[in-house]
Amino acid sequence: MPLALTLRRALVALPALALVAGSSAVVGPPSSAADGSDTTAASAARKAKDPRKTRGLYVDTRMPAHQQGPAYSKIAKRPQALWLGSEYYPTDQVAGVVSTYVDLAENAGKTPMLVVYSIPDRDCGQYSSGGLPGVDAYKKWVAQVAKGIGSSKPMLVLEPDALPFYHEGTCGNANNRIKALRSAVRKLSKAGAWVYIDAGHSGWTTGDTSKDDTPWDGRAELLKKAGVAGARGFSTNVSNFRRMKDEKHYAAWMVRQLRKLGVKGVKYVVDTSRNGAKKPVDGDVINPTWARIGQKPRLRFDKAFDGTLWVKHPGESDGTVNGGPASGQWCDLLADRLLGDEKSQNGC
Repeated sequence: MPLALTLRRALVALPALALVAGSSAVVGPPSSAADGSDTTAASAARKAKDPRKTRGLYVDTRMPAHQQGPAYSKIAKRPQALWLGSEYYPTDQVAGVVSTYVDLAENAGKTPMLVVYSIPDRDCGQYSSGGLPGVDAYKKWVAQVAKGIGSSKPMLVLEPDALPFYHEGTCGNANNRIKALRSAVRKLSKAGAWVYIDAGHSGWTTGDTSKDDTPWDGRAELLKKAGVAGARGFSTNVSNFRRMKDEKHYAAWMVRQLRKLGVKGVKYVVDTSRNGAKKPVDGDVINPTWARIGQKPRLRFDKAFDGTLWVKHPGESDGTVNGGPASGQWCDLLADRLLGDEKSQNGC
């Protein structure tokens, strides 16, 4: 089966939210002692102070599901990520958008979730294609995202699908892609974000079964090159439908491979927004009619597993297939299906 049929991710473009511009200083991580030493007690104290360890995730009432009425409360009441793309939050505006969003989360005493999704040649010509025109433009844009973060301590998924697409022939910027990701990890981590570099999902193989010892050979090496040692870790299953047990198996394998490469302490999160179906259908991944919402977002901090997130917004389209509108647009019909109403007569 062609690679393009085994995966799918969709740009979750939010409508204009009339976010008020703001400014915040970029705050780096806590510094160690002057001589570079770091005691166990000091390290434990820093971890204990991290608000992400004790706060819940932020529910943004401006998300599309909140505008659709009580029928979609099962979706609306769950925390979901704010997706950032340069098409709708350009370089001169994105810092203010981020600052406003994280301030709302701070006022609610919750942890904000962000997705950075504007890498050059994004989605490699598929439904969510786009992104910035080159690495230099991308670095400038990411710097503004970091500026907006301030001292807010968000969780941040970095560039869904960018690494798994690395070997895909339709993507012409593979080497620059690694450079861009590495730079973004440094800037965003320094700003205080927990950065999770996206690692695709358990069903996204390298495509070369004649050489692979496992379906995912080489992906841990790509994560290392992209700077995962300086990030919190990686994400899996973003906007996809893979079963939880498969994703945890995949993630555990990735953690082991990274450890063999000298990268220790890596954490991971799993997108469970649409993986609740008991029998996923391989290849049917654009607004599949069988998909259901999955486990609710919940931070676990269980060894390497940081928890489940809703990164994709349930009810928003993957593209113009199976009755869906353009990628990122809300559709009542799609939301109804995810909630188990297979006979819905609603439109989009």
